[in-house]
Amino acid sequence: MDAEFWHSRWAENRIGFHLDDTNPMLEKFWQEVQPTREDSVLVPMCGKSVDLTWLATKHNKVVGIELSEIAVRAFFAEHFYTPMVIPMGNGQSIYEFDEITIHCGDYFTAKVDPVDIVYDRAALIAMPQEMRQSYVQKLLSMVKPGGRILLITLDYPQHEMDGPPFSVVKDEIEALFAGCEIRHLARDDADETHPRRKRGLTRFAEEAWLITVS
Repeated sequence: MDAEFWHSRWAENRIGFHLDDTNPMLEKFWQEVQPTREDSVLVPMCGKSVDLTWLATKHNKVVGIELSEIAVRAFFAEHFYTPMVIPMGNGQSIYEFDEITIHCGDYFTAKVDPVDIVYDRAALIAMPQEMRQSYVQKLLSMVKPGGRILLITLDYPQHEMDGPPFSVVKDEIEALFAGCEIRHLARDDADETHPRRKRGLTRFAEEAWLITVS
């Protein structure tokens, strides 16, 4: 689960976590964060997600953080965008095009101005348990007081499948975001036809949470 793990996943194109369409949970629940056009949005570990372009139609500033330069370059190439690239040193670069800025480099050392809203679909669930507290502490340091987080998680019996993506259950979310207001928005349980269920999982659910930072 170190940086090389993710670099190799992108280099070998083993990116089953990537969706070709906008995440339905994002489209359905974005209104819950009470967004305005002026709100800045952070998407940690964004990959080459098309969710960035969806968000950019609604916000003037969308900021991604992504370790893999392959993913960042692919995002801009696949949308026929030509970004301005700013080397920052220490293996960090910033890619900018219109409303979208992507910090390419290590999430834990990225310097991002505090934002109003966070959209986390694939970051927390990509972290093994021993890294989640550090991930959340860094995340909260990048959110303004009163900021909102739309968090998408998975719930399945962890012993039945190796992550990532990992199962992150309610009790752990409440512990990680202690001191924040946490609201459970939805749970979507997969039936037996879901690919994960076909591989032997006895249950598999996607959940949405609204977290308000104090």
